[in-house]
Amino acid sequence: MSPQTAGVLQLLALVAALALAYRPLGDHMARVYSSGKHYGPEKWMYKAIGADPAAEMGWPAYLRGVLAFSAVCVSFLYLMQRVQGSLPGSLDFSSIDPDQAFNTAASFVANTNWQSYYGEQAMGHVVQTGGLAVQNFLSAAVGMAVAVALVRGFARARTGELGNFWVDLVRGTVRILLPLSVLGAIVLVACGVIQNFSGIHEVGRFTGGTQEWNGGAVASQEVIKELGTNGGGYFNANSAHPFENPDPLSNLFEIFLILLIPFALTRTFGRMVGSLRQGYAILGTMAAIWLGFTALMMWTEFAHHGPAFEIAGGAMEGKETRFGIAGSSIFAVATTLTSTGAVNSFHSSYTGFGGGITMLGMQLGEIAPGGVGSGLYGMLVMAVVAVFIAGLMVGRTPEYLGKKIGTRQIQLAACYILVTPALVLGFTAVATALPTPGDSMTNSGAHGFSEILYAYTSGANNNGSAFAGLNADTLWFNTTIGIAMLLGRFLPIVFVLALAGSLAEQKPVPETAGTLRTDKPLYTGLLLGTILIITGLTYFPALALGPLAEGLAS
Repeated sequence: MSPQTAGVLQLLALVAALALAYRPLGDHMARVYSSGKHYGPEKWMYKAIGADPAAEMGWPAYLRGVLAFSAVCVSFLYLMQRVQGSLPGSLDFSSIDPDQAFNTAASFVANTNWQSYYGEQAMGHVVQTGGLAVQNFLSAAVGMAVAVALVRGFARARTGELGNFWVDLVRGTVRILLPLSVLGAIVLVACGVIQNFSGIHEVGRFTGGTQEWNGGAVASQEVIKELGTNGGGYFNANSAHPFENPDPLSNLFEIFLILLIPFALTRTFGRMVGSLRQGYAILGTMAAIWLGFTALMMWTEFAHHGPAFEIAGGAMEGKETRFGIAGSSIFAVATTLTSTGAVNSFHSSYTGFGGGITMLGMQLGEIAPGGVGSGLYGMLVMAVVAVFIAGLMVGRTPEYLGKKIGTRQIQLAACYILVTPALVLGFTAVATALPTPGDSMTNSGAHGFSEILYAYTSGANNNGSAFAGLNADTLWFNTTIGIAMLLGRFLPIVFVLALAGSLAEQKPVPETAGTLRTDKPLYTGLLLGTILIITGLTYFPALALGPLAEGLAS
């Protein structure tokens, strides 16, 4: 069997698994966020934090809950790192420096999980399990809560209430993420992922020295790392490390975990707005982008010309032989089209165009299918823009799901779209203009520029993957990428919740013969075109200086 055929079969198996899980998981999440029943442990949590689960929140109160909770999480995780040297189970690692502690705290709370440190050489068991793994759950639950709040904005009428943030946070964690993580961790352990609290031990002797590794509760952190589209690895090699991702079966399962909830949330959306066809339209757009990017990535990596590439069967540099080009390409597209950022290969070693595809996936806004929660609300914002464009074409006031898209709605959508590119391009421009950040680049020219552009694209879009080659553990990059991660996460949430509140206050508009059918293939095509055109107009000049220039020169 050729590697290309094996890759196609892997992709078909992945699609089949996602299709089987789509309906039951999507319906379950809709029931979770619509239920009026509170379980006993949930009531204890509400009481502990002083929350009234029966109280509804308008968008300002919902936003205050998101920001206050996230601020407490950043502070707590920062302090854990700063006192690590005094904690039990620290494996004798010292406390983390202030700039790196800030960067890591911002990263994990913002669901970015960018890492400028070697996990197995910096973080002990307590910080890894009690700090980083906990934030993997909580940051994912925050994203899902915001997405559900926006869905309620479309589903509700003549009310500014979007639900209760604390209820959505607790239910997302307890009823969705925890059960799936337990099941997934069992599968990963069965595949060979380690799960222990072992100390540092020697694993082999080599000429001129020895190699040492520490164990850890890897399987339980690996599953929520992928399921919650987090991406921060227990080890520096991330999902290329055999302790995290031993073989092709575990690799395919981890890709499945990355895509599972983001795709299933489209059915949750359809259920909650009372039209499954609307969910299918969003699903179709996401799936078209994902499959298209996967096909392009596999083509660029398999078809690259040159004697070395032909002997290896394609561009194998930077890829694990355990996974090959197909398994690496599918993983790379999945992790950059979502906000996961986990890697099983080095994106810097991809072909020029292949590296550009990973970058473009993040620059789309990670909406195909995107991060847990963030992918859905990002796609719905783009759906609002697409409807507005269609309204301009026919001279009719645009409507989406029975809600008029007026000046306020489109202003909020525009702010959502513009804030992330402003962070990416602004920080990239400053970093390339100043002399000191350039010292962190391993490469010069187009590839060196791509290293910096990728870093800020990854940070501001809350992805967390690294292009490799860039030394990001400096005061400049730890600070600026940390700021980009926090602003890139929470500024868009401000606009999403404000949009949700404005929609929930509206009276539904009855459908007429002139209403644009947003559950038809025609609208799906319009939405797809809108996404590609907006992204292209925003990022093409920067991409032309980096991956496109490198790809055309090779």
